[in-house]
Amino acid sequence: MPRPERSVVPPPLPGRAGPPATGAPGGPPSPQAEPPTPIEPLPEKPPYLAFAAMNPYNLSLLAGGLLASVLTLNPVVALAAIGLEGLWLLWAPDSKTLKTFVWDRKFDQMKAAHAERERADRIGRLGPADRARVTNLVGKQAEIQQLASRNPSFTGELLRGELKKTERLVEAFIEMATTSGRYEEYLASVDIDALERDRGRWEREANAAGKGDARADLARKNLSIILRRLEKMKEIRQYLTVARGQLDLIENSFQLIADQIVTMQSPQELSGQLNELLDGVESIRQTAVDTEQVLNALGTGA
Repeated sequence: MPRPERSVVPPPLPGRAGPPATGAPGGPPSPQAEPPTPIEPLPEKPPYLAFAAMNPYNLSLLAGGLLASVLTLNPVVALAAIGLEGLWLLWAPDSKTLKTFVWDRKFDQMKAAHAERERADRIGRLGPADRARVTNLVGKQAEIQQLASRNPSFTGELLRGELKKTERLVEAFIEMATTSGRYEEYLASVDIDALERDRGRWEREANAAGKGDARADLARKNLSIILRRLEKMKEIRQYLTVARGQLDLIENSFQLIADQIVTMQSPQELSGQLNELLDGVESIRQTAVDTEQVLNALGTGA
């Protein structure tokens, strides 16, 4: 009786942990998980012609003219409707009045909806703990806005300017949390102990081989690569330490601002705290760019 074939799982490469279990944190999604729906890109400029053509009133009038032509068996009505449609499409997309009061406002709504979908997509990729932190931060932002609107020291223009900064900080929080999650997932896939063992092995081989020995040259090259990888892992961990600290600082600062804003006498008090947070965010963002270059150099695709 023939023996059943056994599936053979190849061992993980040196310095790299084996694949996480299906459905485990950081591992591939379970078979039942549906992939996220891709978000269609938004055009850079308002599609004025499409706005004019797909306008509900325009479509209703065109359809009504064609229907009337069919019911009355009069092709002149259809020709008139099509002619008027052509004139509309020639004039409406370039109308400054329609651009100001209709088309541009519609495009602004599209951009806002697109930004909201992108934010929801980024938040959905976070782990449960980070998603909860984002939810709490957005709630705290809404509380700050409500309390600021009740403070007579804040005029409308100044209030809008400062509250825009809280929106930028919330977006930066989501961005840093997303980036930190990807980096933590990558670090979890790297077997640091295996890298350390490889380093010790190549060090011994490099020291044991004599001068001019080809094995010594190969050992030194492998050792150099292992040392560079360990150094990059250290840089990634340093970024995570700073980024996670900045996330805590934004949360704590929002809480402090909510406590203070009722008694603030000048918008400059709020502006100073928000500007300081934004400066820290920009510094972290630049560090993230450098860390991305590190990961790309390692060929992780993280």
